[in-house]
Amino acid sequence: MQSIEELFNIEIVKSERLRAIILIGLLGVEALFLLIIYSFFTEEYLNMFKSHIAIYAIFIFTIILIIYEFLVHYLIGINKIIKFFNSKLLGYTNSFSEVSLLSILLIFIVEYSNQIIILQTPATLTYFIFIVLSTFRLDFKLSIFTGTIAAFEFILISLYYTSLASESPINNAYPDFIIMQYLGQGLIMIITGIASGFVANLIKKKMRVSWNNIKEKNNIIDLFGQQISPQIVDNILKNSQELTGSRRNVCIMFLDIRQFTPFVEKHQPEEVVAYLNNLFGFMIDIVQAHHGVINQFLGDGFMATFGAPISNGNIRQHATEASLEIINKINSEISKGNIPETRIGIGLHYDEAITGNIGSSIRKQYSITGRVVIMASRIEQLNKTYNSQLLISEEVYIKLGDDTKQKFNGIGSSKIKGSSEPISLYELNEEKNK
Repeated sequence: MQSIEELFNIEIVKSERLRAIILIGLLGVEALFLLIIYSFFTEEYLNMFKSHIAIYAIFIFTIILIIYEFLVHYLIGINKIIKFFNSKLLGYTNSFSEVSLLSILLIFIVEYSNQIIILQTPATLTYFIFIVLSTFRLDFKLSIFTGTIAAFEFILISLYYTSLASESPINNAYPDFIIMQYLGQGLIMIITGIASGFVANLIKKKMRVSWNNIKEKNNIIDLFGQQISPQIVDNILKNSQELTGSRRNVCIMFLDIRQFTPFVEKHQPEEVVAYLNNLFGFMIDIVQAHHGVINQFLGDGFMATFGAPISNGNIRQHATEASLEIINKINSEISKGNIPETRIGIGLHYDEAITGNIGSSIRKQYSITGRVVIMASRIEQLNKTYNSQLLISEEVYIKLGDDTKQKFNGIGSSKIKGSSEPISLYELNEEKNK
C-alpha cells in the first residue's frame, strides 16, 4: 500500500497537469478579450504606443506561454519531467519560469515601445493568475515564493524604467505616486501569495484527513477480512469508537459439524477442504445477511456474533433466523446431491459480553469475551445429548417472534458446567421448520 506522502506526490503531479490546462484556458481567454478591447480602442492604443508592437508582443508571448504549458502538461503525462525533478522542485522551477516569461514580455514591450505605461495596464495583473493558481501545488512556501518572485521582478522592472517617466505627463507630475503604486502592487502580490499559501495549506490538511480516513477504513477492512458485509463496515466507520472496548449485549452462535473426524479419516485432504468450503461458503453468506459477524473458525465449525460490533434490530431474531436458514440450506444441498449427508449442531445464547480490539500494536483482533461465549459453546455441545441440531436458551427464545417461537419445543432446564443455576433450553422442531 502506498504511503500518504507517495499519494500526496502523485496528486501534486496530477494537479500540475490540471493547472497547466487551466492556465492555457485562462491565457487564451485573456488574449481573446485583449483582442476585443483592441478592436474597439485601436485609435487610443496607437496614440499611446505609436505602433502595434505592444499588442503583437502580448499575443506572441501568450502563444509562447500556452506552448510552454502544453509542453509541461505533455511531459508530466509521459513522466519525462519527473525523471529530472521531484514534485516540489518541479513546482518551484515551473513557477519561476512562468513568472519570468511574463516579466520578459513587459521588458520587451517597454524596450521597443519606449512606453512605461504598460506597467500600469491590466496586463500586469496576469501575475496574479500565476500566484492564485500556485494553490494547486498545495505548498505554503511555494505560494509565497510565487508571490514574492512576481513582486520582486515587477518592482525591479518598474523601478528600473522610471527613467522613462518624464515622457509621460502623469508620471512627470506624480513621480512619487507612481513609485508608490508599483511598490503597493508588489506588496499586494506578496500578500496574495501568502493568502494562496494558507488556502493551499488548508486543502493539504483536508486531503491528509481524507487519506487518513481511507487508511482507517482499509485497516478496519483488513481487521475483519471477509467476516462482515460492506454495510456493517460502513456502520463501523461511523461508530469506530465502539471498537475500542465496551460492554454490550450480544447473541452468540456456535456451530459444529457432526461426525467430521470420521469424514476426514475417509477422504483425501483436497476433498475435506472442498467439503468445508462448500458448507462455510453459504453459511457465511447467511450469517452476514442476518447482520452477524464470523469471529473465528474452529476447524469444523465457527463462532459468530450478532449485536457486535454493530447492533441492528432484534439480534436474537436475526441469530435464530440465520440458524434456521443454515439448517434448511444444508437439507436442500443434501437433496440436490451437492454435499454428502451432514448434520450440524448450533447453540445460541444471549447475554452481556466485553467487546473490542485485543492484542498488541503489532497484531490485534476484534474479540468477544465473557460468560455468554462459554454458555453458547456448552449449549451447542448439548445438541449431542438431545440429538438435535439447534438449541437456544430462554434468553434468546423470549424475544423471538410468535411464528418463530412455534418452531421450538421447550425441553426444560439443564445444568450447564460453569453455571450455578440450571438454564432453560428450547429445541428446534425440525418438522415445523420445513
